[in-house]
Amino acid sequence: MNTSLASALGAALFLTVSTGARVRAADPAPAAGCAPAPAPASPAARVQLALLLDTSGSMEGLIHQARSRLWSIVNEFNTSRRDGKTPEVEVALYEYGNDSLNPENHWVRCVTPLTRDLDEVSRQLFALRTNGGSEFCGAVIRHAARNLTWDRSPGVYRAIFIAGNEPFTQGPVDALETCKAVSAEGVFVNTIHCGAPEEGVNTGWKAGALLADGKFLTINQDAVAAHVECPQDKEIVRLGIELNRTYIRYGARGEEKLANQAVQDRNAASAAPAAPVARALAKSSANYHNSGWDLVDAVKTGGVKLAEVKREQLARDLQSLTPEQLREHVEKQAADRAALQARIQTLNTAREKFLAGQTAPAEGAETLDTAVIRAIHEQAGRVKFEWAKP
Repeated sequence: MNTSLASALGAALFLTVSTGARVRAADPAPAAGCAPAPAPASPAARVQLALLLDTSGSMEGLIHQARSRLWSIVNEFNTSRRDGKTPEVEVALYEYGNDSLNPENHWVRCVTPLTRDLDEVSRQLFALRTNGGSEFCGAVIRHAARNLTWDRSPGVYRAIFIAGNEPFTQGPVDALETCKAVSAEGVFVNTIHCGAPEEGVNTGWKAGALLADGKFLTINQDAVAAHVECPQDKEIVRLGIELNRTYIRYGARGEEKLANQAVQDRNAASAAPAAPVARALAKSSANYHNSGWDLVDAVKTGGVKLAEVKREQLARDLQSLTPEQLREHVEKQAADRAALQARIQTLNTAREKFLAGQTAPAEGAETLDTAVIRAIHEQAGRVKFEWAKP
């Protein structure tokens, strides 16, 4: 944990609860997989996004939007650059305000730490279930600030997006003081109120964003995002699924992860008309990264040397290959993948031209993805991220 952040947050130990009484707030214990750890060496460009979602009983629409629009949010960085480099995007997921969670943790759970394994984030999103509970925004923000592995290197875009509909200032941890402390460490805190703007203002959501140098956003969590069907969509989705055959599983979880890849294809197809297209586009980009279980990505990034891969870590049909045969197989799969990704990108260029010639759908209520993307463009620009002009 960053020591200055600990000091800043620790200064607010005596916090105001909803009754107005002054108590010493218990700090939630780190959830499994989200304990502090040394940050890795920073690449030329990095994005770290933490999504904090209210999973109380009325938030099924919010969860559905997160499931169906995750890929659109990540794809927004595909055309961005910092110092000429495409950024690496990491996503963390928290849930809060659910009666099935641990009350000693203020009903807060770290679902995934900051990770580039987007299929795992998607899997966990589809596993979320709503249940009525106590929504303590201050507690979940503080937990994410203290227990995620934030990269403090200059130029990294770090942002928390917290979405919910109950008063922002509920609970034993002072949400406003926490927002100020987190902002002082260079992490934007953006508040997304699921409901009318005036209600978000009156219940503290806007104040939290202002204190954290973030954006106050409002959405209709039950709105259906607009979608224009394009002639290229079916082929893009087909090629996205075909990409799966270029993956070479290895390691203890390789088989499980390869199976999950196909499951998330099906989940995207069931979520919304736009979701499988957005997922295929993500899979054709540098931000679909699976070096933890795929030999092609692992060798490409230099994290694994083929000569050091143990035979028992490979699929059974590859264990008898000679080192030279294995190298040739990996190179072929890498070339096939690059060709499929290039075809998807070519189709997407035509798709974008088609969309540009269509009458834009009437604007409805803002949804989770449009709200997040709006904040991303404004804030990442402050740390020298640039987007290619259409």
